[in-house]
Amino acid sequence: MAALHLLISGRVQGVGFRWSMCEAALQHGARGWVRNCGDGRVEAVIDGDDAAIDAMLRWAQHGPRSARVDQLETRPATAAESAAIGSGFAPLPDG
Repeated sequence: MAALHLLISGRVQGVGFRWSMCEAALQHGARGWVRNCGDGRVEAVIDGDDAAIDAMLRWAQHGPRSARVDQLETRPATAAESAAIGSGFAPLPDG
C-alpha cells in the first residue's frame, strides 16, 4: 500500500495525540510524521506494509483516550509529503 495522508478532526490537539500516534506507529512498525494544523486538526502521513498502515488507520479513528475523533479523511500522500518521511515516525513542527 502506498503512503497515506490523514487529516483528523475533533478534540485532537492538546490531548497528546501526536505523541501517542508516534508510540502507536513504533508498535506497529509504521513510518511517517504527524503535526498540528492551525485550524485545530491533526495532519499525518503514514507508510509501511499493509498491516502497519491498517493498524494505524484503526488507531487514528479513535486516537488516545483523551481525544475525540469526529472525522478521519484519507488520501494518497503526495510526493512532497512522502519525501518528508524519515526512517521512523516523528512529530513535525505545527503546520
